[in-house]
Amino acid sequence: MDPILTATAIGKRFPGVVALSDVDIELRAGEVHALVGENGAGKSTLIKVLTGVYAPDGGTLTYADQAIHFGQPQEAQAAGISTVYQEVNLVPLQSVASNLFLGREPRGRFGLVDFREMHRRARDLLGSYGIDVDVTRPLRTLGMGVQQMVAVARAADTKARVLILDEPTSSLEPREVATLFGIIERLKADGVAVLYVSHRLDELYRICDRVTVLRDGRLVHSGPIAELPRLRLVAMMLGRDLEEVRREGATRFDGERTAADEPPVLDAIGLTAKHRLDGVDVTVRPGEIVGLGGLLGAGRSETAMAIAGALPLDSGTVMVAGKRLRTGSVAAAMRAGVVMLPEDRKADGILPELSVRENIVLAALPRLSAAGLVSRRRQDAIVSTFMTRLRIKAASPDQRVGELSGGNQQKVLLARLLCTRPKVLLLDEPTRGIDVGAKAEVQALVDELAAEGLGVVLISSEFDEVVEGSDAIVVLREGKVVANLEGGDVSEEALLTALAEESDG
Repeated sequence: MDPILTATAIGKRFPGVVALSDVDIELRAGEVHALVGENGAGKSTLIKVLTGVYAPDGGTLTYADQAIHFGQPQEAQAAGISTVYQEVNLVPLQSVASNLFLGREPRGRFGLVDFREMHRRARDLLGSYGIDVDVTRPLRTLGMGVQQMVAVARAADTKARVLILDEPTSSLEPREVATLFGIIERLKADGVAVLYVSHRLDELYRICDRVTVLRDGRLVHSGPIAELPRLRLVAMMLGRDLEEVRREGATRFDGERTAADEPPVLDAIGLTAKHRLDGVDVTVRPGEIVGLGGLLGAGRSETAMAIAGALPLDSGTVMVAGKRLRTGSVAAAMRAGVVMLPEDRKADGILPELSVRENIVLAALPRLSAAGLVSRRRQDAIVSTFMTRLRIKAASPDQRVGELSGGNQQKVLLARLLCTRPKVLLLDEPTRGIDVGAKAEVQALVDELAAEGLGVVLISSEFDEVVEGSDAIVVLREGKVVANLEGGDVSEEALLTALAEESDG
């Protein structure tokens, strides 16, 4: 197959950090190329070099047999290189149709936008991919999964020769994943080169032809993915010995937790919100990790948001350490010791323009202040502790959080929550978009926190993570509890059976 986009000996430096060093990658027509590595390995930086966000400090780019230099992303897009990022980068207040044809709207008489024609084209385009939505609705009113599919459909419709997909399935349910893979197969048949970034090994081996592995900004391996055993791929990403990975596996949930025989630290009873939750109960004891199982839209995030005070309830009570919590108030929940790591860290979590230090200590400022003044010494002590404990990779505590990799941004958010010394930690997709190594670190940290007596509620779209990480699982479907799994019943088979039985009903 002919190469469309080739990067040779690419280098990129930031203050105090070598992000890329002599990295090569070749994207070929009609081929899906996986790009993998730990957070901080250089994947995001390489994508930004390929798409004109960053200028490389060294090396060359060749596109369609021509040496090129993109000064800005618009130049790469105009040349036929489209990117769909993990955090959907569209205009949430505009309609679905407007987002699909942004900058290329059909025009009628006098150069005005022909909305009727645009809506018709939008319906036809999405319908061809099996997506049935009202194209006149604002994009923000749709779920994250549908927004992601709209972004992919838009990129595919721009007649791109190279399509870069950054964690494209992180917000998709299985049906939508199948639709996405169908789109990718069509693009391959049309001769499009696809660069596919994901940490889900099943997806990589199902859809990708070749793989490039980065670690610490350097090229570790490139070649056909079918010739690379999974364990060896994991070992390459982690920089660990193959026998160590084979012996310990790629996760860090130890599976040996025992919840303390104490009164619940969290007792949520009858949580009800119209069209979202219907009588949900969740009980967590000190030292216990309780998973919320279910498909996308089952009510997992809504349950956590209700407990954290971010979702107003029609009825239901939340007890924290035996005291009734005023629902519908995030501030009241935090004062009681309930904190939540949100699913969308970009929209609801990090403040990208602030430093690592400022993001970490933000929630702890009231505790660190005296007479209205905040002690820098106490800030430094806390920041140093959590940067070390969570292995946050940054040039310094003063580096902007927006410059960090996704996994390190997630760790900064965790550090901010832990600064408040919580009793209950609600984790909504804590390893979403995080590489194997960072995922293992987060999983190990969750185990440590539970061992210290913290009550944890865990949400993950990866069933094996929920099963391996939880002492008990509350299974949800359409906002209702359909099963409670405890002890020996906590298994992937039992979870799938509970969901399938409800589906058949």
